[in-house]
Amino acid sequence: MSPASNTAARGYRGRFAPSPTGPLHAGSLVAAVASFLDAHAAQGDWHIRIDDIDPPREIAGAAEGIVDCLQAHGLVGDSKTRFQHDSARAYQQALTLLLNSGHAFCCRCTRSVLGPEGVCIAGCEHNASAQEPASIRVKVPIDTQIIFDDLILGRQHYALGQILPNYIVRRRDGLIAYQLAAAVDDGSNDITHVIRGADLASSTPRQIYLQQLLALSTPNYGHLPIVTGADGHKLSKQTGAPALDKATATDNLRAALAVLGQPSPPAHLSNPPALLAWAQTHWNRMRIPK
Repeated sequence: MSPASNTAARGYRGRFAPSPTGPLHAGSLVAAVASFLDAHAAQGDWHIRIDDIDPPREIAGAAEGIVDCLQAHGLVGDSKTRFQHDSARAYQQALTLLLNSGHAFCCRCTRSVLGPEGVCIAGCEHNASAQEPASIRVKVPIDTQIIFDDLILGRQHYALGQILPNYIVRRRDGLIAYQLAAAVDDGSNDITHVIRGADLASSTPRQIYLQQLLALSTPNYGHLPIVTGADGHKLSKQTGAPALDKATATDNLRAALAVLGQPSPPAHLSNPPALLAWAQTHWNRMRIPK
């Protein structure tokens, strides 16, 4: 199945959507800078969304710290910051639609009995009754292929039905899964472009599939190179990546632009707004390493 994107008739509307599980680090700054510049170079809007649907993993004050750090780097959203927890009703409506249409089912399996990639192999989709506690999984026919043109990586083919025939859209503990929340938020809020790290590339086919089932819009997706530390591992909050130092914001931005393969701004640009304005006029998505 190839996504029928209907973004052509709309103006560019991009977003950056960090989770409040820790402070911003160099890897997340690269994604923020790329999405910001790609949107503004196209005369579009750039928005900030805090993906706060996993309370057990959240760190108190992280959301405010993220927005403050972004602002210190000149990365200011074109609207009020949104929070995923405000969309709880939309997520529940999406779950109800998936269940009522027969595209989803309840699964009571624990991790010990799941197959590779966390797939249910116990035949829960054939159970007539649903008992709690249970996760909710979406059914993906075995022949389902998701094909999309990545703005950076080129055409992508993903055999979703063979790899993930029934992935989770609501967790066993009742929390909405990231795949459903992101699919609904991006597909129902006029988001036309999603520029994010390649670590989320495998999430894109899952989100596109859900957008198709729910008759939502499908954005254009582009996946950036993963930023690694000195040990060669991906920088992430989970691995203790150091927080960005706001006092070196201009240097941080220069480093992010270098990772993105963009021209080096002149040395006399010594503050984030001026540097970003220059980078916007010289932005070239084709220079991003694949």
